[in-house]
Amino acid sequence: MAEYITQSKESQDKINPALALEMLKEGNKRFLDKNKIDRNYLEQVNNTATGQYPFAAILSCIDSRVPVEIVFDQGIGDVFNARVAGNFINTDILGSIEYACKVAGSKLVVVLGHSGCGAVKGACDHVELGNITPMLDNIMPAVDAVEETGDRSSSNGSFVQKVVEKNVHFNVDGILEKSPVLKEMYDNKEIDIVGAVYDVASGEVSFL
Repeated sequence: MAEYITQSKESQDKINPALALEMLKEGNKRFLDKNKIDRNYLEQVNNTATGQYPFAAILSCIDSRVPVEIVFDQGIGDVFNARVAGNFINTDILGSIEYACKVAGSKLVVVLGHSGCGAVKGACDHVELGNITPMLDNIMPAVDAVEETGDRSSSNGSFVQKVVEKNVHFNVDGILEKSPVLKEMYDNKEIDIVGAVYDVASGEVSFL
């Protein structure tokens, strides 16, 4: 059984980017092995009432099948979780991640896509509906970048998966391109920025 702790300033200070990544990988393995840590969540509520010291910030999709804290077996106060359909960056998301790392001390940023992403499928199909249309514009660069001479719609599962992965890569790169704050921290090895994809059928997270 893994050690149960609530992150504190002292424990956060001992975590480097490589260890933070390993902690998430180990957490997903526990989730897959049905060996999750037995946490006292109300105790963690009490322990984090006066401050928070998460070790990672995760940009994920709003999809209800991808509850980040659960699939990585993390507790209250362990990770920041920014969610938007299609897990793309914008000014608000970048500001949130900058806060997580520069202000609150997180050591790792993960852009987490997932298989069968509805937002990606919508972008592939050029869906037009209310505010969904401009939202999907954020994913279109990934759609356009994937080479596919056959069916380029959501009916082509292989194409959708390639776009999911490309979208993750684009947003990892976009964080470095559009956030001087995070780029400086990355260059100084204070943080790492990685991409991953969650499989909604198996529960496994694959880091890219």
